[in-house]
Amino acid sequence: MEEEFFDKLREKVLPYFEGINPCHDICHTDRVLSLALAIGEKEGADLEILKVAVLLHDVARKEQDESRGEICHAERGGELAWEILREMGYPYDKIVKVVHCVETHRFRNEKIPESVEAKVLFDADKLDGIGGIGILRATSFAGHIGAVVHNPDVDVENTKPYSKDDSAYREFFAKLVRVKEKMLTGEGKKIAEGRHEFMVEFFDRVNKEVRGEL
Repeated sequence: MEEEFFDKLREKVLPYFEGINPCHDICHTDRVLSLALAIGEKEGADLEILKVAVLLHDVARKEQDESRGEICHAERGGELAWEILREMGYPYDKIVKVVHCVETHRFRNEKIPESVEAKVLFDADKLDGIGGIGILRATSFAGHIGAVVHNPDVDVENTKPYSKDDSAYREFFAKLVRVKEKMLTGEGKKIAEGRHEFMVEFFDRVNKEVRGEL
């Protein structure tokens, strides 16, 4: 598949990201793409299918946000992927593979990634939420909803998302701490371990600073 096709596809998906939360903007897609291709090459994935799937995986994210979660962006994204790729004349058999990747890339989704490409996309998408970039994303999200900068004494089990306590710290220990356990590829597991440890060390450092120990 020529690079021209990918360029046209990226241009076609850009409108779907207008006005979206920065945590899931086109920059997120670009980061996931770079990581997915690196993982996919080592895992023996079909890089064409993978690249197309990554570009389309979050096209329905804005719809999900605006519906307050009533619309599943993975399921709806699969529908949009069909429409967009058929309009662009992409081969039917390849569309099927791409749609499977898009439909199964979400955490809270009953559909399970079965192909190598779907597993790679799943891992790359989740990996963008941890490590150094994960800290920046979680902090950006907290600022977006008006949460506190940091509260080391928060009881994570008794807090709610989208509340004033939904800081990067809470996001990590309430959800992101389990990302490394969910990896589906060998390479994804290796990367997750390193990113996870970085976040643990980072928040340990922050807590010591807040308590005047450093």
